[in-house]
Amino acid sequence: MNRLSLRALAPLAAFALTLAVAAPAAAQRKLISPQRGEANVEITKPNTKVVKGEVITVIMVKNVSPAPIALLKVEENWYDKGGNPIGGDIFRHLKPFMPGEVLKVELRSPRRPGMDSNQYQFSHANGTIKTTVVPKLELPPTS
Repeated sequence: MNRLSLRALAPLAAFALTLAVAAPAAAQRKLISPQRGEANVEITKPNTKVVKGEVITVIMVKNVSPAPIALLKVEENWYDKGGNPIGGDIFRHLKPFMPGEVLKVELRSPRRPGMDSNQYQFSHANGTIKTTVVPKLELPPTS
């Protein structure tokens, strides 16, 4: 009889403990409406390198808008000398991109013959993005 009651109480105790831990975390969350229309970001000059047959472009991006940016998307498109598209890569940030936050955007494309120039397009779920090139941005130190 004791074993049966312990088996019944154990899941209840685990559930209660989960609620006790999750309750303060849920109370701290605050919903903030995302940026609508044009958002502003600062970016560093793209750093493009060829590594083992792959073209890797790194761009640091900082949200300078007053609200979070929902579903940030950065597209890189490569073209040959004739202006014909060759390929590219897309970076998607699925979490809200909070004001003041800095991201490291890494775009990878296979190295193809004829790659001559590239173009970047920034967008988000609720509009366009205006970019401003700055000399340097740094990621905050991780603890």
